[in-house]
Amino acid sequence: MFKTLLTWWNGATLGTLFTIAKRGRKVGEDEMGNTYYESRDNVSYDGRKRRWVVFKGYAEASKVSPDWHGWLHYTFDEPPTEAPLARKAWERDYLPNLTGTPMAWRPQGSLARTGERPAATGDYEAWSPE
Repeated sequence: MFKTLLTWWNGATLGTLFTIAKRGRKVGEDEMGNTYYESRDNVSYDGRKRRWVVFKGYAEASKVSPDWHGWLHYTFDEPPTEAPLARKAWERDYLPNLTGTPMAWRPQGSLARTGERPAATGDYEAWSPE
């Protein structure tokens, strides 16, 4: 309860949940558990209904998948729950940005990995001024 009251980075605060209940309409959820809303009235400066996301867990913008991102930015009129985005055969599954997390990619020889670099192969010649 204390986290819900004061910390916005771990989901919605109590005030945000109250505002959502008063002004928002739930549109859907994605596979990561994020919840998407649309306003019940036209309160935006351009006359469109406002759209927003409440993150499950830590608030990180890269946790929004491409189809929901398009809906949030008015690229698509219908949410992915009603009109799913067509997937191509060559597309990979969506992954959020893992930079800065323990699951981030670390190249061989990185200090964050093991710190052990591969042995030199002898194909490098140091520059020396003449």
